Amino acid sequence: MLLPRIKGPRDLDRLSQEELEQLAAEIRSFLVDAVSKTGGHLGPNLGVVELTIALHRVFDSPKDKVLFDTGHQAYVHKLLTGRQDFAGLRTRTGLSGYPSRAESEHDVIENSHASTVLGWADGLAKANEVLGREDHHVAAVIGDGALTGGMAWEALNNIAAAKDRPLVIVVNDNERSYGPTIGGLANHLATLRTTDGYERFLARGKEILERTPVVGKPLFETLHGAKKGLKDFIAPQGMFEDLGLKYIGPIDGHDIEALESALQRAKRFSGPVIVHCLTQKGRGYTPALEHEADRFHAVGVIHPDTGLPVKTAAASWTSVFADEMVKIGHEREDIVGITAAMLHPVGLNKFAEAFPDRIYDVGIAEQHGATSAAGLATGGVHPVFAVYATFLNRAFDQVLMDVALHKCGVTFVLDRAGVTGDDGASHNGMWDMSILQVVPGLRLAAPRDAEQLRSQLREAVEVKDAPTVVRFSKGVVGPAVPAVGRIGGMDVLRAPGAEVTRPDVLLVSVGALAPMCLEIADLLDKQGISTTVVDPRWVKPVDEALAPLADRHRVVVTVEDNGRAGGVGSAVSQALRDAGVDVPLRDFGIPQRFLDHASRKEVMAEIGLTAPDIARQVTGLVAKLDGRYDSEPAATVD
Repeated sequence: MLLPRIKGPRDLDRLSQEELEQLAAEIRSFLVDAVSKTGGHLGPNLGVVELTIALHRVFDSPKDKVLFDTGHQAYVHKLLTGRQDFAGLRTRTGLSGYPSRAESEHDVIENSHASTVLGWADGLAKANEVLGREDHHVAAVIGDGALTGGMAWEALNNIAAAKDRPLVIVVNDNERSYGPTIGGLANHLATLRTTDGYERFLARGKEILERTPVVGKPLFETLHGAKKGLKDFIAPQGMFEDLGLKYIGPIDGHDIEALESALQRAKRFSGPVIVHCLTQKGRGYTPALEHEADRFHAVGVIHPDTGLPVKTAAASWTSVFADEMVKIGHEREDIVGITAAMLHPVGLNKFAEAFPDRIYDVGIAEQHGATSAAGLATGGVHPVFAVYATFLNRAFDQVLMDVALHKCGVTFVLDRAGVTGDDGASHNGMWDMSILQVVPGLRLAAPRDAEQLRSQLREAVEVKDAPTVVRFSKGVVGPAVPAVGRIGGMDVLRAPGAEVTRPDVLLVSVGALAPMCLEIADLLDKQGISTTVVDPRWVKPVDEALAPLADRHRVVVTVEDNGRAGGVGSAVSQALRDAGVDVPLRDFGIPQRFLDHASRKEVMAEIGLTAPDIARQVTGLVAKLDGRYDSEPAATVD
């Protein structure tokens, strides 16, 4: 076995080509065995085994910076940099599912949001230039999918402007039309194009021809056009070279020797170079290759031989949304769907199958998706843009200035809202209810169960003059939580007996935390504390009936699966102040810090967002009020 002997990238240097191929096979076997036990990103990593080996053979990490866009394809990188214990992958005590600076000096980017790597690479290359580090190199790996993001092209525009600043961009192209299209001539031309002597020859030839009277300039333009046409015929490089970037490829992304040769040439060149690698997502694992949806991009716990789930999945929030969207689509021809390269993960695949002419995949371009949605709404249809909550952050300006300012009827459906857990800090959807609070006219719903999701989605798409948002959690949808009454637009989930003239606590439950809030009420009841539990359903704007209801209680408590800063608790507090209601308010939510990867349950326990923790603090607050309630006014508790 070769893999256990690899403790760091330089251990690869002494291996022969035959041993490198054996190592690649061992890595694939390891990945299938390890990830099938824990779940994780399998397909992307199976596709970059040889590419990652070649990168670490050519570049000297950590002195050289090897960067991965998104980072879900970094498992092989972890294995080659001394991290081979995958038993706890994506768990609290185990390895992160993405690069992590806390794990290794070889990890640089850990934000796991796509299309950012070229911006990082541009900055690192500039830093090398400023500090005179000529022996430091930067290699950035970006997928063809991530190149659909606008940030990537903004970075390419800046990178191409510096002709003499070294930077290697590896395009990991795992498109389904994969095929080995390289040959000896293409390889030879790539070598010429990245040779300084060739560049000097072209520059000198242009200078001489342009000085030649009458025919010189036309002749140069004719020859340059012919050269360009010949190169485009041999290899699909025109787009990159039009930007001023040198291009090598396409390279067979599973041929280590060819990859090393291309990367070495790119590394020696004194400017930015694109190395275009054709890879096969899920390579070497038949169940992944036969999975038409996404080649096992991400899997749960599966049987390693068959690729089938070990457990049957219960109904998820996403599946409830997916089914209801199809029903609404049948009822209304003006409903269209938008996704940002996440058709299956956000559940719009079923809508796409039913209405293929009413679905738009904009690529990893949330900004464009939001503005395009504004255009669709202005044109007379109602777009439903389904996106992970954490990714809507990227389109805030468009939600504000394009959708809301123009009073466009667009519905944003936020999947994976709140604590998501095992994907780490950048995937928690803990900012949406804070950043969206400042958007004038926007209405935001947080369903507590499947039936409310169906109902509130339908309410949202009826709004024609403002953006609406429906947000829900990751994973299995919980049991139905019936209402026992209605006050204004709010559902009453629990009410104290009629004999209680002034209940102690008004507990405002937000979204999927309703079962936990009812548990809190039970715990408070055992302490003799009477509690009313309400679900606002629509948390923005704050329901007008909430302030007078709060005035009939001794204390108000809000519980939300969102950051405390600027969240629902803050909005309720402001609404009470505006209404002149002076009661203590305690808001419970996610602290404003980046949360380490762990299960959702573990994260919630760590941040104190559990029924016992909250009940204990509320009990203390009520006890404090009891001790001074008759002698001095109650102060607001932040």
